[in-house]
Amino acid sequence: MHRARPSASTLTGVYFTDRGIEELVDRRGDEQVSIEWLADRLRAFVDSNPQFETAVERLSSFLARDDADDE
Repeated sequence: MHRARPSASTLTGVYFTDRGIEELVDRRGDEQVSIEWLADRLRAFVDSNPQFETAVERLSSFLARDDADDE
């Protein structure tokens, strides 16, 4: 995975967000979830944390787009 620039929140080469991603994989890595479930969880997160609305919107748009669509 390519990262454009290091973040101020890196911990010994591991990005801070990687910890949350690793926790997600550890806890739910064997599960299959629907896009509807994911959308509901993202909505609940933004409802509880409105300061992250822009970040969640950007993540959702990123996930909605397929790299093959760009070609």
